[in-house]
Amino acid sequence: MTALLAEHDDLEPRVLAGGQSLVPLMNFRLAQPGYLVDLQHVEGLADIRLDGDTLSIGAMVRQSVAEDAPQVAAAAPLLAEALRFVAHRPVRNSGTIGGSLAHADPSAELPAVALAADAEMTLVGPAGVRRVPAAEFFVGPFETALRPGEVLSEVRFVRWPGSHAFVEFMRTHGSFAIAGVACLLDVDAAGTVRRAGIALSGVGPTPVRASATEQSLIGSVPDQDSIRSAVEATVAVLSPAGDVHGSTETRIDIARAYLRRAIEVALGRAGVEVAPHDGTRS
Repeated sequence: MTALLAEHDDLEPRVLAGGQSLVPLMNFRLAQPGYLVDLQHVEGLADIRLDGDTLSIGAMVRQSVAEDAPQVAAAAPLLAEALRFVAHRPVRNSGTIGGSLAHADPSAELPAVALAADAEMTLVGPAGVRRVPAAEFFVGPFETALRPGEVLSEVRFVRWPGSHAFVEFMRTHGSFAIAGVACLLDVDAAGTVRRAGIALSGVGPTPVRASATEQSLIGSVPDQDSIRSAVEATVAVLSPAGDVHGSTETRIDIARAYLRRAIEVALGRAGVEVAPHDGTRS
């Protein structure tokens, strides 16, 4: 696999997984690789393993398979929930976990989930195996830390002990989201947030970690005011590019509303109810 990529390096080779991202790009001549390496029958890339608290998902695992897998539901429920937002079921039957992550579309669901969950990518290349945290893997729009000749072989998630929520705004079901939020919260019996992992999609050149919101929430028993303050801490530094789907202002407004919604849903699942706030629920 990696030897083929190295052998045909002069032809700008690309790896073909499920083809749900690469093939459309090729149809529109936005990608014109001179050589394709099909991962369809590479042994070990379609496995799902749960070892203790570590969930390992091979790059060639179909999105619908991961969506239905009991190991994913048990160890990474945020991922299982987010997968239901990816396009439509027929697309997920072909699309792969590794393909979506390596494609690195900043509006996609899985990169945001990986970032929020501190997932780790296993990369295999001519120099051997290296592991890269999600925070270092996504480096730009449709750009990753993959080096020439390297392939993403699996992604690892460590079981999160708390609650989760994935929410996003899209114009029609199955279309690309204008903005989305992946949220993980660990809350103790008194309602105090002990740990938080939150990331947004569609509001930057890569998925954006809501670090300021996380820090604002940790150590607090969230109420209306503290959630509003935590949300604004992240929204204040967002500057998404506008396009035909939404202006900069629109994306920021949606990010504000859905970031709050994700936090409230995750808190509710942890048994901490926060009264609805006008304009943030639908």
